[in-house]
Amino acid sequence: MTRKERFEHVIHFFKIHQPFAETELHYKDPYQLLVAVILSAQCTDKRVNIITQDFFSQYPDAESLSRAEVPDIYSLIKSCSYPNNKAKHLSGMAKMLLSEFGGEVPSDIDDLQRLPGVGRKTANVMAAVIFHQPAMAVDTHVFRVAARIGLTLGAKTPLETEKQLIKYIPDDLIPLAHHWLILHGRYVCLARKPKCESCGLKDWCKYYSKNGTDGKIQK
Repeated sequence: MTRKERFEHVIHFFKIHQPFAETELHYKDPYQLLVAVILSAQCTDKRVNIITQDFFSQYPDAESLSRAEVPDIYSLIKSCSYPNNKAKHLSGMAKMLLSEFGGEVPSDIDDLQRLPGVGRKTANVMAAVIFHQPAMAVDTHVFRVAARIGLTLGAKTPLETEKQLIKYIPDDLIPLAHHWLILHGRYVCLARKPKCESCGLKDWCKYYSKNGTDGKIQK
């Protein structure tokens, strides 16, 4: 099987079995998604969704958040990972949105990465989800799943993974493929013990062809 054929099979499977896939973060507008994605770094979407219920009631937009004191932000997000840094980032992000972008979340990936707390992954999430751009955000799930299936070869960094994926995935499917891989990694291709037996991709998966049905991670 060629790499191109593997991509074609995987894409066809997801188009049939998961034609609609989207982020599990709760949001109503670009500002809310940006806050949620910043909070989601090394934290579960479930936890973030709990936090943002109260957070958005107090800080519904960038203007209100820009006026908040960092300790007050911290008090609302302290149950997530790295709350000290994230509180500072959220404060700085809101201030920059007001001072440089008129309170609106920019669509350009380079502009997004200027915002405190926004790296390439977060910028790509915003570009794909909000602005429907062919941007592939690579988190731990995407990185792991793409490598296991054999969609990426020898990629050692998220950027290398991103470049390999967008080379083979049609532009119009890249935002959707991002969610396909995340959700597959979250619920099927688990980090420690992937559910190979129930996985619909096993016939085209390099990991399964080497490890069979026991689901054990080979060292």
